[in-house]
Amino acid sequence: MFEKTFFKTFFKHGFNEPIQVNYWDGKSEKYGDGEVKAVITMKEPIPIKDIRKNASIALGEAYMDGKIEVDGSIEDLIVSAYQKSTSFIRDHKYINFLPKQNHNESTSKKDIQSHYDIGNDFYKIWLDKTMTYSCAYFDEPDGDLYEAQMRKVRHIIEKLNPKPGRTLLDIGCGWGTLMLTAAKEYGLNVVGVTLSQEQCDYVNSQIEKFGLQDQAEVRLQDYRQLGDEHFDYITSVGMFEHVGKENLDEYFSCINKYLKDHGVALIHGITRQQGGAYNGWINKYIFPGGYIPGMTENLDHIINNGLQIFDLESLRRHYQYTLEHWDKNFNEHLDEVKEVMGDDERFIRMWDLYLKTCAGSFKAGNIDVMQFLMSKGPSGQELPITRDYMYENKK
Repeated sequence: MFEKTFFKTFFKHGFNEPIQVNYWDGKSEKYGDGEVKAVITMKEPIPIKDIRKNASIALGEAYMDGKIEVDGSIEDLIVSAYQKSTSFIRDHKYINFLPKQNHNESTSKKDIQSHYDIGNDFYKIWLDKTMTYSCAYFDEPDGDLYEAQMRKVRHIIEKLNPKPGRTLLDIGCGWGTLMLTAAKEYGLNVVGVTLSQEQCDYVNSQIEKFGLQDQAEVRLQDYRQLGDEHFDYITSVGMFEHVGKENLDEYFSCINKYLKDHGVALIHGITRQQGGAYNGWINKYIFPGGYIPGMTENLDHIINNGLQIFDLESLRRHYQYTLEHWDKNFNEHLDEVKEVMGDDERFIRMWDLYLKTCAGSFKAGNIDVMQFLMSKGPSGQELPITRDYMYENKK
């Protein structure tokens, strides 16, 4: 009886849109006025102590295990929860535990490999053919994902105002699309670093495929171990979310260290306008060691490390659309996912939940993705004085 009372209150204050909850005892309750937007079915009660410890982890695990089903849009349900100040996502009484984090070099390597070394064959199923695993740049919400990813890559490179023959370092290079595009289309000499063996092997195969051995190099290396090398340009996409709150200052210090005087860097990553945050379920199952820094937190580190901001751009809605494309691809190719990963229903539900809830988080404005364009030395001395150059002569 106490469990039922607890969950009635929990759901009543959980969403700003009307929902229906089907409880484990066969009874149903509607919360909110108007047309029901989603139906949540609880097949069995979740221990209240787990909800109070960390509701995100408890509910995420219950969904992974099939103890909770949702009829309706999970993405919109997450938006509705973020819009309610008393929801389990926003009320701190439901966030009393977060997985411990450690960001030394060995732990960072293990964390990255736990996510990115799931296997290239898995990511090929639902990413586009560039193997780009970061926010795309759409000209319309339902635009082609491949074209949007290439538009993002070129948008980043063109913001640097690159000159052929100069050098570029890509920190956290992923599967290499950005660094290889910089070499092929812009004539830059590029170095990419990653902690993922799968990514490193793939980039090396692409370097050989395109005959870029004299222009491009990829290293299985921690970005903190580059020594005294210096570059004209630095890019880093989806990277600072992995370094940990305690290492953000070191991360931006390294960018300053590796940039030549008057060099330019474009740093692209997930941030929050409301301040830094962790998510227990994401940290436990998806991105161990992940931390989403606040926007002003990043700005402080950038400025304190002798770098000057030239331009800021939010791509928040673009990441919502990107995740929606990925989730659509994922669900349309479940047979291939099962063939590659095994018929693991828990993994499939976990990954689907991850893509849908992240899309909802961007849609709600809980998280953002920003491009920070910065220079070493007098602000933007090597950059044009207007933003027009970023959009002219698009490839």
